[in-house]
Amino acid sequence: MPLHPEIAAFVAGLPAPPEGPLDPVALRAADETHVAPPAERLPLHAVEDVTARTASGDVPVRIYTPAEAEGNGVIVYFHGGAFFLGSLETHDHVARSLAKETGLKVVSVGYRLAPESAFPAGLADCYGVVRWVAEEGGSPARGGTTLAVAGDSSGGTFAAAVAAMAHDDGFDRITHQILYYPSLDLDFDTGRYASLRENAVGYGLETAGLKPFNAFYTGSGADPADPLVSPLKRTDLTGLPPALVVTGEYDPLRDEGELYGRRLREAGVRAAVSRYAGAGHGFVQHFSWIPEYHRVFEETRDFLRRN
Repeated sequence: MPLHPEIAAFVAGLPAPPEGPLDPVALRAADETHVAPPAERLPLHAVEDVTARTASGDVPVRIYTPAEAEGNGVIVYFHGGAFFLGSLETHDHVARSLAKETGLKVVSVGYRLAPESAFPAGLADCYGVVRWVAEEGGSPARGGTTLAVAGDSSGGTFAAAVAAMAHDDGFDRITHQILYYPSLDLDFDTGRYASLRENAVGYGLETAGLKPFNAFYTGSGADPADPLVSPLKRTDLTGLPPALVVTGEYDPLRDEGELYGRRLREAGVRAAVSRYAGAGHGFVQHFSWIPEYHRVFEETRDFLRRN
């Protein structure tokens, strides 16, 4: 199907990219202007800002509790934003929908951003919060059976990398990895994946913008050849948690996400790959109010219950 008309109208109204070097501070400020006021946000039983005390230091987190009764697990969520954008606020609506539709607590992680914090600061924060959730006596995961990691775009990168780090450390508490249109190979050579060429222009995220946007991260010490930076570079995927990989038909990153799902299955890992028709990159963050894309949260719920 063609690009969804609501998305097409949005893309058509996007301003031209700014000339000159990208300014991360200005881009973050612009991102925050789109945050809904608290009174307009999806209501939940409880939303609490706390500090997770981790091996990498104190990390701000926001805990979303969908109902008064204790659920049977936790989703630790990492927001997207090319490793230099995004916050607890810009992705608050994603975390709320994830909590409501799955019935699980969601712990959203305010990890450190590039370029001010060099690699692996943000990744270390994410992994540290997962360990905090699982191990601290008063943590939200106590008594739960599910401990999933989830993320969109670069947050999906972190979710896959955290799952691998945990496996290598012998930390076997992570039960699922949920990746929404993940960035899994930071080598953006257009010869590597057909989607980088087919979806290069006109769908919101453009292939030519991938290198400059990710340069804040790669320039801070993140080597695209490192499997913790590009999880597709990992040679052995055996033993990783079951995965749900969600992609968009018109996303330049579509093919690398789908390849990750295939490689997981080849390694004996249960993996579901779900391509959303008519969608470009970022549709969970920006267009989940459209019913056919809000379904991603229901699909996540069903995946967590099946696997």
